[in-house]
Amino acid sequence: MGSCARLLLLWGCSALAAGLNGVAGGSSRCEKACNPQMGNLALGRKLWADTTCGQNATELYCFYSENTDLTCQQPKCDKCNAAQPHLAHLPAAMADSSFRFPRTWWQSAEDVHREKIQLDLEAEFYFTHLIMVFKSPRPAAMVLDRSQDFGKTWMPYKYFATNCSATFGLEDDVVKKGAICTSRYSNPFPCTGGEVIFRALSPPYDVEDPYSAKAQEQLKITNLRVQLLKRQSCPCQRNDPNAKPQHFTHYAIYDFIVKGSCFCNGHADQCVPVDGFKPVKAPGAFHVVHGKCMCKHNTAGTHCQHCAPLYNDRPWEAADGKTGSPKECRTCKCNGHADACHFDINVWEASGNRSGGVCNDCQHNTEGQHCQRCKPGFYRDLRRPFSAPDACKLCSCHPVGSAVLPFSSVTFCDPSNGDCPCKPGVAGPHCDRCMVGYWGFGEYGCRPCDCAGSCDPLTGDCTSSNTDIDWYHDIPDFHSMHNKSEPKWEWEDEQGFSALRHSGKCECKEQVLGNSKAFCRMKYSYGLEYLVAGHEDVRTGKLVVNMKSFVQHWKPSLGRKVMDILKRECK
Repeated sequence: MGSCARLLLLWGCSALAAGLNGVAGGSSRCEKACNPQMGNLALGRKLWADTTCGQNATELYCFYSENTDLTCQQPKCDKCNAAQPHLAHLPAAMADSSFRFPRTWWQSAEDVHREKIQLDLEAEFYFTHLIMVFKSPRPAAMVLDRSQDFGKTWMPYKYFATNCSATFGLEDDVVKKGAICTSRYSNPFPCTGGEVIFRALSPPYDVEDPYSAKAQEQLKITNLRVQLLKRQSCPCQRNDPNAKPQHFTHYAIYDFIVKGSCFCNGHADQCVPVDGFKPVKAPGAFHVVHGKCMCKHNTAGTHCQHCAPLYNDRPWEAADGKTGSPKECRTCKCNGHADACHFDINVWEASGNRSGGVCNDCQHNTEGQHCQRCKPGFYRDLRRPFSAPDACKLCSCHPVGSAVLPFSSVTFCDPSNGDCPCKPGVAGPHCDRCMVGYWGFGEYGCRPCDCAGSCDPLTGDCTSSNTDIDWYHDIPDFHSMHNKSEPKWEWEDEQGFSALRHSGKCECKEQVLGNSKAFCRMKYSYGLEYLVAGHEDVRTGKLVVNMKSFVQHWKPSLGRKVMDILKRECK
């Protein structure tokens, strides 16, 4: 068959993959499910064959010329030598351009009964169909195999034989549609230019979504192999008594066209070379189909087979070639504090299948599923947006005054405002000083002052100043706070003046008014609610109120008794 006829055949077979190339819906930006352009996977790659004509020495061979009227013509003979370019017929000749170099071919050694041709790919590819154009008569028996694990295991695609049942014990798809063997391409005529065509999605393989698991099982390959098992002679040769049989005992193939595309799960429309892959330089080897996808839809990987690092909030899926849905990967909510996340099925199910992303290696001193909180030892700076790198500030707790949290050997601050947990008697946001009324800042906190007023925070010595004394006598005006329209005012926070300088409640015990001379030695202060008496501050001459002060509920009878003592005894 002429090169023009082969051109028409190639054009017709390329239509088989129209659905695969058209799933992008006409969108060049891959907004929907999409696939890279198809091409000949054999271009730019090395084809392997068991033998080559003239690989050891010059050989003589004969063949019949192409003809269009299917009549026999006189054979032509020539020489082959693999070491001489103008006489060589190497396996690479099958993979050159069938349009630019239509008269190049590979030829096996003479008198070979079995031969093998193999294409090894550097990655997984989608294979749609194979076209072989023979220069010799097509084989009486051959097998097309594929591997999906780089040649470790092989599976048959199709058996070819003049008689399927006699050769392989299989049914013929000419008789039974969908059978794995066929006799369609095993006729020895035409003796030159005969074709073998295989379509990967021919019956019984009928899929609607080219990215489904079923389609991948049928279309995905890493290696393709053709085993030529039985030669057959040209019918013209049998009718020519002058022909020498040994000069026709070889296999010869013009073209070995492996149609397919880069395998991208519907997430890319362009591909680049796989790392380390260098195309074989050969005449006419243009438009090499590369194997590494330029992934879209937030996917990543050589074949876009997983989500990009920060887009694992939902399970990865191949695009839907039937509906065109891109099945995009969704970004994780990491608040700008992580570069990657992973999908957790338990988190996904717990959320009602809405979100399953867990952020990896939270940065900027954050932690949590979404890096949503400051980690222990840091607090949230409300002046900065939480997505800012400096949103979490280091706690600045004083190492001496700060308390250690239970079950921890480290002091942490309140993550919401940075306040530190202080030891008893210690105060300040950073726990760096004693509370008012306490002294002795140290390992165990601060101790209460044994004074009515404040004391020196370092020595504990009592100090009194006008300011302190005014503060101690800044007692609520009991009379002004009590009226008939409001509840009766009571000592709720402290049960006496002695509690004013202490945290927590302090109940002052009532004392019985006894020796009048002892009472007269005390300073006193009375009002509507309590009678308070105590010692005099020798420096100021004013009342000292402390834990030893006398406190008694005020009653009219008590008032008369006090007045009587003042008149009679305190002179």
